[in-house]
Amino acid sequence: MSKPAYCYRLKKLREANGYTQSDVAIILGIRQEQYSKYESGIHQLPIHHLIKLSKIYKVTSDYILDI
Repeated sequence: MSKPAYCYRLKKLREANGYTQSDVAIILGIRQEQYSKYESGIHQLPIHHLIKLSKIYKVTSDYILDI
């Protein structure tokens, strides 16, 4: 089973903005391990985190979701 497209977008956006997984986890108020599971596709990205990430990266949620 392949990862959802948003997993790749999350990593690409994070790296392009110079953040580590720990940095993003702190911004979201979660542990780094939890954020890692979003990027790896183990857990689905909750809508409230999607909205916050779209604001941080200044992109639409559609872009993150690749729709």
